Amino acid sequence: MQARLRGRTGKGMVMLGLCASVGMAHAQSSVSLYGLADAFVGELHPAGASGNAWQSGSGGMTTSYWGMSGAEELGDGLKAVFTLESFFRVNGGQAGSFTGQSFFGRNAFVGLGGHFGEVTFGRNTAPLFVSTLLFNPFGNSFVFSPLVVHSYLGSAMGAASLQSDTAIDDSVLYQTPVIGGVSGSVLYSNAGVAGHAGQANYSANVLYFGGPFSATAAVQMLHTASLFLNGATAQTAWLIGGAYRIRTVKVDLLYERVDNNSHVTDDTVQAGASVQVGAGRVLASWAGTRRRQVTGSDSRWSTVTLGYDYPLSKRTDVYAAWRYDTISHVSSGNSVGAGIRMMF
Repeated sequence: MQARLRGRTGKGMVMLGLCASVGMAHAQSSVSLYGLADAFVGELHPAGASGNAWQSGSGGMTTSYWGMSGAEELGDGLKAVFTLESFFRVNGGQAGSFTGQSFFGRNAFVGLGGHFGEVTFGRNTAPLFVSTLLFNPFGNSFVFSPLVVHSYLGSAMGAASLQSDTAIDDSVLYQTPVIGGVSGSVLYSNAGVAGHAGQANYSANVLYFGGPFSATAAVQMLHTASLFLNGATAQTAWLIGGAYRIRTVKVDLLYERVDNNSHVTDDTVQAGASVQVGAGRVLASWAGTRRRQVTGSDSRWSTVTLGYDYPLSKRTDVYAAWRYDTISHVSSGNSVGAGIRMMF
């Protein structure tokens, strides 16, 4: 009797195992693995730095990352989605775009999508950052994009203008469908600390792409104390930008305003252009920031970058760029680099 029971149990376990395998195979068929590896060699010398730093670096044009995402059709146009994406540094093999960043620091969310758009829960890319990278010739380069460097990196002028990472934890993000070339996103996050009503953060943007003209507007309000490195406890940022393409030339223009409750205000203007030359593109961008403070004189930061990007294939390109920085009352900076970027 026990032998028969063991036999039936064994057969049942085999059948359950086969069903699980089939289920897993079916689920995995909608999952994709992808990423980008970017490495460069060059000399980075920001304004005010005491010396030069020749290096083999990571993420010259795009921060290296890998990720996996998937979707499951639920019927009636509804689908479940998930994304897990992690930054990494090619030059040293470390996880994260900087030391201490969470493992899935680029994105980590699950949600639902359909005719209504998409809503996701977890760590979502901030809509303000999306507008920033779409409306400057160097995209999301944290090495050569003047706009990104001015907005997200500290300098001899002090802490970065925007006191947040490119993605925000504990957030809910809603993205509308595209209607007539217009789409929008709204993000809300809370630090999850009971009794702290002032912990909420918000970010939103509107995008328009229609023919040769495109435009954006975005706003972001931060109140989570752990984000701030500039003495503030609240920050409001907003930007407006536009781009126009004339045959092989695309011109970008963007204005950004950042107000802190520590009475520090940053105004940043970015102007740039991308010109198709043969198979490659010549890139040029300038950003200027004026920081107004309660005490002391205003500080000014100006950065210009020239570059060239050449595709070797649909997935691989090589690039070279030169960046020049000036900041009030400190020595100027020169940075130069050349690298290779490969998507997979």
